[in-house]
Amino acid sequence: MSEPTEARRVSAAPHVLTIEWADGSVSEFDSLWLRDNRAEDRDARNGQRLIDIVDLPECPRIRSASRQNGSVQVIWEGEAPVGEFSLSWLAAHAHGRPRQSQLQVRRWLEGATLDAGLDFAWMSAAELRANPQARLAWLTRLLQDGLAFLREVPAAEGALLEVVPLVGQALQTNYGLTFDVRSIPQPENLAYSDLGLGLHTDNPYRDPVPGFQALHALLASNEGGESLLADGFALAEHLRVTAPDAFAQLVATPVPFHYRSEDADLYAERPLIQLSSRGEVSAVHYNSRSIAPLAISAGEAPAFYRAYRRFASLMRDPRFQLRTRLASGTLIVFDNQRILHGRTAFSSARHPRHLRGCYLTRDSVYSTTAVLRRRLAERSA
Repeated sequence: MSEPTEARRVSAAPHVLTIEWADGSVSEFDSLWLRDNRAEDRDARNGQRLIDIVDLPECPRIRSASRQNGSVQVIWEGEAPVGEFSLSWLAAHAHGRPRQSQLQVRRWLEGATLDAGLDFAWMSAAELRANPQARLAWLTRLLQDGLAFLREVPAAEGALLEVVPLVGQALQTNYGLTFDVRSIPQPENLAYSDLGLGLHTDNPYRDPVPGFQALHALLASNEGGESLLADGFALAEHLRVTAPDAFAQLVATPVPFHYRSEDADLYAERPLIQLSSRGEVSAVHYNSRSIAPLAISAGEAPAFYRAYRRFASLMRDPRFQLRTRLASGTLIVFDNQRILHGRTAFSSARHPRHLRGCYLTRDSVYSTTAVLRRRLAERSA
């Protein structure tokens, strides 16, 4: 089978470069777009652009285009600069061509299980630290599945911050760099009680919302206190298919979230389901404990609450939940804008339970993965 970066034919008109690929597909590249993306107009060391759009002709005309040993050379009329674009680069940036992404989201809805760690990434903390290839595979699964697990993390209070830098950058909040999830008298947050917690995402009242969360089990409860997990992306897509009107309502309605304590007062508005510019589900913000009164008319309220109830009912369906008891020394990392988490109730008087957690910035987790992938590729080249 021909590689998709092989070109069968290259032709040019004044305002468009056309490439017919070996697989029969055709890509068109606008003349100004090409002129705007000359490699020669970027710093060779850091890749940053050396020009702005106003430095370019408004309507550059292509005089000729020709293949040159795996590249296409483009010459514009009345300009000295020549552009040389590799076919692999053009194929990677061609509009509408399928792209193989190592970070393609893999939604999970029913049938997932944590038995023997078969369905999600599991690794020991020692291997994560010592084996870069295995670490990259674990990080990639984290970004694809939304969660991943580490075993054999010492059940010591300082262990979390020793492991987290291998994943991303810890985020300082009003809770501190880390926080302890255990029962305390008169808690400011219900997470610090014995109560069960329904599925939710953390801190939708914060801007930006924490990207990832890590929870390290220091002391596991022998009775109750099981962790509940669900894929918010899969639930949202399920809602889109089964109740499109409800889905549209939750996408379009801004929801206020508010958290107030002795030393913090945090407020933000965002929809329960957030879409990307491509219309794909990009975030789920769901925390019934911190929803503030909606600014919504009496006429609009019934439709919103019907949609809200339908989405909440999906989260309570056991078919769509993972249920597991985190053993002492287990650490879970999950996407806080995708994975909903909760727990069953427990009695701290009979069975103490202690998790230590922290938030990670979203961009740092993606950056850690991308940099590691790049370095390993350079090493093997």
